Amino acid sequence: MTGEFVFPPGLILILGALLIPLVAERRKPLLLGLPLLTLAAVWWLPLGSLLQLPFLDYVIEPVRSTTEGRLFATVFAIMVFAGGLYAHGQASIRELTAAYIYAGSAIGVTFAGDLLTLFVFWEFMALGSTVVIWSADTENARRAGMRYLFVHLLGGVILMVGIVAQVAATGSVEFTAMQPDTLGTALIMIGFLVNAGAPPLSAWIADAYPEASPSGTVFLSAFTTKTAVFALLMGFPGADILIWIGLYMVFYGIIYALLENDMRRILAYSIVNQVGFMVVAIGIGTSMALNGAAAHAFAHIIYKALLLMSAGSVLLMTGKRKCTDLGGLFQSMPATAINGIIGALAISAFPFTSGFVTKSLETQAAANEGMMLVWLLLLAASAGVFLHAGIKFPWFVFFQKDSGLRPPEPPANLRIAMWLFSFLCLAIGVYPAPLYAILPYPVDYQPYTVDHLVTQFQVLLFAGFAFFVMLKQMRRTLTISLDFDWFYRKFFKEIGKEFTVLTSVARKQKERQVRDSITRLIDNLYVHHGPRGLLARTWPTGSMVIWVAVLLGLSLLLYYF
Repeated sequence: MTGEFVFPPGLILILGALLIPLVAERRKPLLLGLPLLTLAAVWWLPLGSLLQLPFLDYVIEPVRSTTEGRLFATVFAIMVFAGGLYAHGQASIRELTAAYIYAGSAIGVTFAGDLLTLFVFWEFMALGSTVVIWSADTENARRAGMRYLFVHLLGGVILMVGIVAQVAATGSVEFTAMQPDTLGTALIMIGFLVNAGAPPLSAWIADAYPEASPSGTVFLSAFTTKTAVFALLMGFPGADILIWIGLYMVFYGIIYALLENDMRRILAYSIVNQVGFMVVAIGIGTSMALNGAAAHAFAHIIYKALLLMSAGSVLLMTGKRKCTDLGGLFQSMPATAINGIIGALAISAFPFTSGFVTKSLETQAAANEGMMLVWLLLLAASAGVFLHAGIKFPWFVFFQKDSGLRPPEPPANLRIAMWLFSFLCLAIGVYPAPLYAILPYPVDYQPYTVDHLVTQFQVLLFAGFAFFVMLKQMRRTLTISLDFDWFYRKFFKEIGKEFTVLTSVARKQKERQVRDSITRLIDNLYVHHGPRGLLARTWPTGSMVIWVAVLLGLSLLLYYF
């Protein structure tokens, strides 16, 4: 241990979460106080390796403060504060406890200076988030939670094998920048990518997140994928393969979001899309690109949570989640609609919102490196984001046809949480300097140039025009979109059933053969030992004496010869 006593900031939330069941109805001060205390601890710690402990033949670093880790921990703490405010009064004690342990574990990852500490918090995140999903107490949530747990346990196993291989090769557990050029580092990257929602397991996000409660989905949107972005940012900056993985995620998320009818699944697919931008930037690996990935993650957590708060409020007040069942809600839920629109503008990188001043760092980094194809694809993807999240979500939920629904606004604490995040989306967009100041590298970039404004307005106007021209095609019907999860939800399940049937038939045949053999053995024993069997008959005493004498004689002969 070096320096003064250091307490890992993530443990404040984890240990504090254990008090939530004890305070019952008086838990609001705890829900709001814990993230504020955590935020203070994050910024109280100086940069550097602050806690080192011996473990077996290694030295682990449970607390290592970096600019990247501080940035992610800051937005995680802000998210917990707003999420706790939003969840108060509607979420169960079990969900709140699990969500705070989940969030504390995510902050633990951002301060992990070694692979073992990172892995421990990584697995606590998987368990905490699974309980958050199950806390919805529905059959769909139970099934989705099991599939979610299966995917993340698989990712955890891959990550652990990679860590073991890396430690065996290097003799060190330090978490530092790597390249996926060995078995160990490649497996570590795959483990990180599973949590990021990379192919082919991207579908777990849209499968699991929408089945949680309204507040549970808000918590889930913030931590798992963003800790994966942090881990990739710290562990694999400049890994070229991430560029193409990220581009796949970008367009995968757009296509499936455009096909989707469920408003929360639209936003879940959008998470994959947005994380794809960050993964591309990490793959580019320059200072501007890494700044862009970090800044985008910071802004994304806020505006994505805002969108899901808006959608969750609609679900809470109407009980409906499909776009075909909604519409016209702006008439009775204007505050929810306004906050949803602000979130939609931010995710679309509309000028004077947080998305505009953060995502542009990524596209500019691609342009600076002469990656024309990557730049063009990211620009096209920006139009796609405006189509599915910027227009489709607010249009079909709050406008389009009048569904006749007239629900009231959600409770005050939900509205306050939404207004808080709307303010942050606009404040960061108007004045990005404070965010730029805490990024990993010095920022020499001006987002509000004539060229950037004109280009972005052209992209957004073109996308908006295309949406309304193709409005008939954009309207969703009651259809089902098949994704890769079909394999482990249906295909593998049917194979398992078929295998079970075949093995059951084989087992029955084997049981019959064994039963027949035992029956024959019993029949033979009965023939010889039954009441009328040869060995069961009454023999005269004289005959028995003769046979004994014969056997003794044979024994003597064998002994002498």
